[in-house]
Parts: sequence; C-alpha cells; structure tokens
Amino acid sequence: MKINIYYGGRGLIGDPTLFAVRRMMTVFEELNVKVTKYDLFEQKNNISSLPLTIKDADAIILASTVEWHGVGGMIMSFLDACWLYGDKEKISKTYMAPVVMSTAYGEKEGELELTTAWLSLGGLTCQGLSGYVPEVSTLEQNEEYLKLIEKCAENIYRSVSQRAKALPVSAMAVSRITNKTRNTTLTQQETEQLSEYASDEKYVEKQKADIKELADLFKGRLGSGNENGEDLPVRFKKVFKAQAGVDLKYKINLSETPKPLILRVEGSKLEASYGELVYPDVELTMDRSVIDEITQGRKTFQGGFMEGSIKTKGDFKNLRMLDTLFVFG
Repeated sequence: MKINIYYGGRGLIGDPTLFAVRRMMTVFEELNVKVTKYDLFEQKNNISSLPLTIKDADAIILASTVEWHGVGGMIMSFLDACWLYGDKEKISKTYMAPVVMSTAYGEKEGELELTTAWLSLGGLTCQGLSGYVPEVSTLEQNEEYLKLIEKCAENIYRSVSQRAKALPVSAMAVSRITNKTRNTTLTQQETEQLSEYASDEKYVEKQKADIKELADLFKGRLGSGNENGEDLPVRFKKVFKAQAGVDLKYKINLSETPKPLILRVEGSKLEASYGELVYPDVELTMDRSVIDEITQGRKTFQGGFMEGSIKTKGDFKNLRMLDTLFVFG
C-alpha cells in the first residue's frame, strides 16, 4: 500500500499538525505501508505538477494547520492544481483523509472544507483527525491523545485496504460539473504566459496583422469554398455532434457577409442559416478567412479567441462548446 501525505503548514517546530503527521507515519511504517510526505511550502514553485504524484498512491492525507482563519493557501493551491491538472479517473479511486489541527479556531470547518473539496473532485474519503491544540506539548504529554492519533492511522489503513464503501453524497453531483471544466492541455506556466500575451495589445494587433497577411497570401490556394458564404450552413450541418441538454443560440458576424450566420442548437436539432438574432447566448465577430480556417480544421473557435482573431460576447464556456458541437477536420 502507498500513502502520500501533503502537508500545507509552514513547517514550524511547534506545529501540532506536523507532530500528528509524523506520529501517523510511524504507525504506517509499522504496518508496512510506503509513505511519502510532500511539504507544500517547499514545493510551491512546482505545485501544479504535484497531482501527478497521486497516480501511484492508494490514499492521500491532506494535512494543514488553522492558525487564524481557514486551512491556508498552500493546501488550497494543491487542490486547485488537482482540479485543473489532476487525473480525475485516478482521483475517483483514491481515498483522502484530512488532518487539521487548530491553534486558534476552526479545525472542524477546515476538516469539512477539505473533505468537501475532495468529494467535489470525485474522490473517496475516510475518517480523518482534527482538534484544537494551542501548544504541541498538549499532544506530546498526553498518552490518550497519542493513542487517538495512532488509532486514526490504523483506521485509515483499514479503510483503504478493505476499500470501505459509503453512501453517495451531494458533492458527487458537483464533481460531474467540475470534471468538465478542465478543457485545456496547457500547463499552469503556459496558461499564465498565454494570458500575458492575450493582455498585450501590441502583441494581439501583431498577431491579427500576421494572420491577415497569411490569409491574403494563401487565399485561393487552400480552397476556402464559396466566398459569398452560402455554403457555411451546410458545412456546420455536416459535422454537427449533438450534445444532450444543450440549448444555445450563436450569432457569428463575418466580414464580407451581409448577414450574420445563426446557429440554433437544441439537443439533437440544429438550425443553421443567415439572418438576425436579437438575444444570442454568444455573439462572435471575425473575418471570413478565420471561419474558413475553422471549417477546414486548421483552427478552433477557442484557439481563434485566444490568439485575438475572434471577438466574443457571452459566457466563455459556451464558446468552448462550439468546438464540441462542431468538430471540423
């Protein structure tokens, strides 16, 4: 069995959570459990890669100390990374036990917060440990408290080894939504870099100019179809991939096209035509050459937005849905 411990405290000598974790590690080692502890305060520069370490673990322990309010930023940054970059299928099979000690107030709230977050990610949970410990000596000098810590470690071992079952909870419904939010293959650093470029007006204008120059250069060579845009509705109908529960209206304004392209999607039904739409869910504006690239499979709607060749109004997740509804290429 393999258990990973992610410690989100500051590593202070008198940290009661750190003391409890070390005591639990001793118990695990006696049970022949392989234990690896990750100190998040030392891993903050590569915290986005830490979810990869969950892949070889049967269970994890999220440990943090409430010093004044909440479980602290390090442990939440790790959970954010799990949401963005973690393997959700592996998480769904991994047990998590929270260990939260408070030197002020809020240990129960912190334990609940970690449990709810892990359940929202689709993971499994088992009983953890929490308590109010203003001084670490309170734990060190009390045999009953030490036995409780050791008993907690033993219970975690039993729960994981026996694959303990539990009734479904409402947070699992949230996991079905959160699991759909990660639609990027970019790393955290690449995402931040792309955001930096997207906010640079000079960079965006240069990209637009380069794209227009390339479009003018290759126009006619790559075959953009009917230049009046009369074939666009047909192109969209041919590649339409129905999505259950989707009810969206798109308005696409195109240069060199008198009327916008209107896409109405309702479950398995698609209406594609030229006309007017007063209240679209998403309104897009782009050059004709851009949509030609999209329908030829050389670009996506999301990619066009990120590079600045597509302007949009409306919910960004509905823009991403276009690439799911219409798969060109």
